[in-house]
Amino acid sequence: MEANVSWAGGVSFNAESGSGHRVTLDGPPNSGGKNLGAGPMELMLMGLGGCTAFDVMTILKKTRQDVTDCVAQLSAERADAVPSVFTKIHVHFVVTGHNLKPKHVARAIKLSSEEYCSASIMLEKGGVAITHDYEIIELDS
Repeated sequence: MEANVSWAGGVSFNAESGSGHRVTLDGPPNSGGKNLGAGPMELMLMGLGGCTAFDVMTILKKTRQDVTDCVAQLSAERADAVPSVFTKIHVHFVVTGHNLKPKHVARAIKLSSEEYCSASIMLEKGGVAITHDYEIIELDS
C-alpha cells in the first residue's frame, strides 16, 4: 500500500492513495488552516469507522440479514498533552433492516473488533480503549 501527501500551503495537504483516490487535509483557522478538509486525526477516526462498518456489513450479508443501512457513529477522546493520541474510542452502530437478529449484529461487531478490523486492532495494540454498542431499527415488512 502506498500514498503521497503533498503540501498545499499553510497547514493544508493533498493526499492521494496508491489506487488514485484523493483527500484534502487541513486544519482549523486557529491552527493556521482554512478548514478545507478533515484533519489527520479525524481521517484516522473515519478510517476506523469505515474499516469496522465494512466488516460488519460483510458479515451481516453473509448471515443473510436484510440490512438496509448501517451507520457507525464514532466518538473519541484524546490525551491532553502532546502527542495528543487517542485514548478512548466508542463506536455506536445503528443497523437498520427487516427481521434483523440481535445475536447476528452483536456477533458481527465482535468479529470485526477482535479478528478482522485492522485499524481497530492496531489502535488497541497501541493502547487505545475501544468500546462498541449497537441499536437496531426494525423496518416494517
